[in-house]
Amino acid sequence: MTETAEPYVDAGHAVDQVSLTFVAGSAPPVARNVTYERLLQARSEPHNWLTYYGAYDGQRYSPLEQINAGNVRRLTPAWVFQCGAAGLQAGATTYSFEAAPIVVDGVMYVTGWDGWCWALDAATGQELWRYKHAIPFDVSLCCGNVNRGVAVVKGKVFYVTQNAHVIALDATNGKPVWDKTYGDVRAGESATVAPLIIKDKVIVGSSGGEFGVRGHLDAFDLETGEHVWRCYMVPKPGEPGSETWPKDGEAWARGGANCWITGTYDPELNLLYVGTGNPAPDFDGEVRLGDNLYTDSLVAVDPDNGQIRFHYQYNPHDVWDYDSISEHILFDLDGRKAMAHFDKNGYGFVLDRTNGELIRVFPFVDRITWGEIDANGKVTPKVYPDKEGEPVHFWPGPAGGKEWTHAAYSPKTQLLYVPVQDVGATATRRRREFKEGIPYWGAGVAVDGEDMAGSVSAFDPRTGREAWRWRNDVPMCSSILATGGDLVFAGKPSGEFIALNARTGELLWQFQCGSGHHSSPTTYSVGGRQYIAVPTGWGGWVEGFLPGMLGAPHGAALLAFALPD
Repeated sequence: MTETAEPYVDAGHAVDQVSLTFVAGSAPPVARNVTYERLLQARSEPHNWLTYYGAYDGQRYSPLEQINAGNVRRLTPAWVFQCGAAGLQAGATTYSFEAAPIVVDGVMYVTGWDGWCWALDAATGQELWRYKHAIPFDVSLCCGNVNRGVAVVKGKVFYVTQNAHVIALDATNGKPVWDKTYGDVRAGESATVAPLIIKDKVIVGSSGGEFGVRGHLDAFDLETGEHVWRCYMVPKPGEPGSETWPKDGEAWARGGANCWITGTYDPELNLLYVGTGNPAPDFDGEVRLGDNLYTDSLVAVDPDNGQIRFHYQYNPHDVWDYDSISEHILFDLDGRKAMAHFDKNGYGFVLDRTNGELIRVFPFVDRITWGEIDANGKVTPKVYPDKEGEPVHFWPGPAGGKEWTHAAYSPKTQLLYVPVQDVGATATRRRREFKEGIPYWGAGVAVDGEDMAGSVSAFDPRTGREAWRWRNDVPMCSSILATGGDLVFAGKPSGEFIALNARTGELLWQFQCGSGHHSSPTTYSVGGRQYIAVPTGWGGWVEGFLPGMLGAPHGAALLAFALPD
């Protein structure tokens, strides 16, 4: 399933096209010194946040401890960065941050909605340069006009755009270096993922499964932009896994399985771990009988050539829209190379990352009615939309017991921390003929507006048991950040950013940020002062995970917190 041909080259290939705009400015040339070797050792320089999860292992953990459980009550805003909208916006834009800010030696790089990318002074929030890639107003977007961040290496900043470009910018001034198209927007493909740098390659995934596209992972040469390989996540007839799709027709060609969240990487095994999205149509399983590989799966990929090495499917023949795109957190478990994944289906999984073997499975959400998974990993569906026009209610709803936002792991406490969404939904199956560029859901869906809950919950990966739970009255919809100060940070839909004791779950501090949280905080230090960077914004696909808060305060502020000078 690997291809080497250049995909979808169009006029966007030229870097001088009029649709590209940047504002003159300059940033210190610190990114020139970021190498692959530094990325391999990212946690050894905790004053920086060099890659999407902080390190290749996806732990979202920083050893920084200046801000700790003893003094976090003194945390105060240090600066705020805001950028308003300008002109027409593509899709249902709500001007929300969903990115994880990257910090390199005092310079922050972050993306926003509608093609924006900025470099900021990480100590003051002052804009150093900005760049905007123009997004067609009518581009097809499933779940909001959002972007999840950048990758930085060798003096370049890499990010994708909603109309499926991957772009390299000069990190000192924001000017484009190269620009490649890797998706067909006419068919409903788009891009929202933060790129990942592995060796000499920029690796990105596609979005758009709700439009009946065939998901893929792509690698580009970071210097030239040359397309190196493509790995499709739905096999065509005759390829391994194709027997899990109907023999007749073209269900495989529009099968979904997009890789729209950044993967994790084990350099010793040279394996890239990606999660794949739902099959298409999301809820109508009759038109795609079979397990539908490699949808809803962990897929281990060789980053050198794009070959699939092994997989583990969490939701065979998914008819609940339970994408398994979320992170796979790498850690050692009693000497065994392990990884943890919290799936939309409400179960947490611990796998052997050398071969995908199941070590442990456990529920992390209170209400699971769609089916069950036993200790051996056997999946038994119980409730699903199997009859035309007949409403079916199930927990968790399509946004899952955990959405795309990320869990964390602290090697200090040896606990996993997960943002929990306990909310159900009703799906009514509706047969729809496939039409290119038109949503291909196969059902009408109404997410519950009442009878819901949320939490930040801590789990022991050795046993699968819950160590503690901090309860919230609505689902928790932001990523978790764990630090060496024995702290766990998270954002609430109602706007509060909170700090919890990592060992007990006790609420230690909170600050009202003025907008709900649906993003990924990071931490860093400049001049010996530790900061917590908190992107806010309440927008993309709120109706899918918390419709009762559609009218909640929006906003698009990036806040930084620190202890008083």
